[in-house]
Amino acid sequence: MQSKTDGEAPQFDRLPIPNRRQIYCSIDGVEAAVCQGDTVLTAVLTMRRSLRPFEFADSQRAGFCLMGACQDCWVHLGSGQRVRACSTLVIDGMEIITSLGRRFND
Repeated sequence: MQSKTDGEAPQFDRLPIPNRRQIYCSIDGVEAAVCQGDTVLTAVLTMRRSLRPFEFADSQRAGFCLMGACQDCWVHLGSGQRVRACSTLVIDGMEIITSLGRRFND
């Protein structure tokens, strides 16, 4: 259903959810098929192990509180808008950029 973007197993495994429409988005330039109602964080972590690189160390981040309180999961949309990945729902055709315009593997 999805293309992985980092060569590692994803953080989340998708459980079958009946009657949820499949929609498409782009995550760092890679097309992904997700379920309508998924958050941006769910979409990213069903494809790879981390959300984005950590700014202050050589490590990766995967969200922290998962409820919009910690400021750890900010990403950009293709429009330039900055959103919290844990509380923003994916819309069909959405472009998600997790590292300030750089592709994840660059």
